[in-house]
Amino acid sequence: MREYSEFQKKVIGRYYDNRGAIMLGKLGDIVTELYLADTDRKRDRLWERVEKAMTALKIQPSIAKHILTKRTPEVLALNLKEWLKKS
Repeated sequence: MREYSEFQKKVIGRYYDNRGAIMLGKLGDIVTELYLADTDRKRDRLWERVEKAMTALKIQPSIAKHILTKRTPEVLALNLKEWLKKS
């Protein structure tokens, strides 16, 4: 098992403390990428990332299902805006 220095432990701790904000930022990047995606394959991979991010953020299953059913960047962006207000 690896031993971490005190500095490394603090960095790791701060990462996990801010994990939600980091994930919301990544979702914002994905929204942009969805608008710019030019193939269905790219869009499918991005939506898979959206699903994983929403699971990590513990978004209500009904909201996540609605977003993934619609599969439009606009719906994701509107919900992301609300999530950012709450955090």
